[in-house]
Amino acid sequence: MLDEARIIRTLAAHGITPDARQRAAIAALVSLAGANRTRHARSGAAFKRQGVYCHGLPGRGKSLVVDTAFKLADCRKRRLHFHEFLREMNQRLVNAPRSDDRLGSVSRQWLDGIELLCFDEFHMHDIADAFLMGRFLDIAIGLGTRVVLTSNYAPDSLLPDPEFHERFLPTIEQIKRCFTVIHFDGGRDYRFGGEQAERPRFFAPLDQASRDALGHIFTRHGGGQRVAPVTLSAAGRPLTARAASAALLWADFESLCVASRSHLDYLDLAEQWHGLILDNLRTTWLTQPPTLQRLVWLIDIFYDRKRALFIASDRPIETALNGLKGVHDLSRTLSRLAEMQSRAYRSTLEDTGHGAAGGVSES
Repeated sequence: MLDEARIIRTLAAHGITPDARQRAAIAALVSLAGANRTRHARSGAAFKRQGVYCHGLPGRGKSLVVDTAFKLADCRKRRLHFHEFLREMNQRLVNAPRSDDRLGSVSRQWLDGIELLCFDEFHMHDIADAFLMGRFLDIAIGLGTRVVLTSNYAPDSLLPDPEFHERFLPTIEQIKRCFTVIHFDGGRDYRFGGEQAERPRFFAPLDQASRDALGHIFTRHGGGQRVAPVTLSAAGRPLTARAASAALLWADFESLCVASRSHLDYLDLAEQWHGLILDNLRTTWLTQPPTLQRLVWLIDIFYDRKRALFIASDRPIETALNGLKGVHDLSRTLSRLAEMQSRAYRSTLEDTGHGAAGGVSES
């Protein structure tokens, strides 16, 4: 049975002592996971708090607390990154037969068998995604599915574009009405200040020492595969890489982020490989918002899947990213890059027993 003490003990094993807001979130998650709900019934007190919405600045422990509770919850459950959810839903919508409420039908099918659903890094910047999510949440609440959302945005800050924000207000009000909303407002970013990994993962400048280091990384994880150019597929589109083994891909930044690609490409790559060497990153390219946005997507997806990321750039990547504008959630990217360089970040490349998140599980 899920209880607060068990979650707190698990966090303590990772050196985390929950603060007041984290404890409030733990209590809300325990209450949610233990709630006795009747599916397919829209009325009753059970639906007053059908979810938990945790928001705050990056690195404040939202995902850590939620993931800990999620792993311990004894029910049919699913956790996934919001990008992954959008991809799955759009694929199903394309293949679904036409009907008066195709989105509603697909949402019900997607939710079938899931009692507890967790979306990590919930955000809303696109009106089409907002329309999809509004209907999906309405269906989930109607079915009695318990929902947990983590976000860098307070509910009122979702879909901030003034041209579209008003259209999303009904969903925002639904979240505030049906979810326990908790603001993680601690001053500490847990991803910064950790002990550095024994072996460096980010390299600058682009000199022979960096080239040798990347070669050693590929040799160590390449399973004997020789370094040779190869043409691969990312979400159905060709990608030329420097080398690829069963576990590790070595590709240039220009082909991955300067070229026109979407988050679907990076989801596909993260499903195919446990690690990526992102080589020859010229930081002047990051001043272009589309290129910077692609890097943000790539880091988000590889971090969420606990994939290894090695970066070689002409100057330190964190220095280059600081102060840049033009994309959403750059502070989260910097926070995640800090953790990905730490000893605490253990990727699936180092431990292939750690598979990608996803799939309905029953415990």
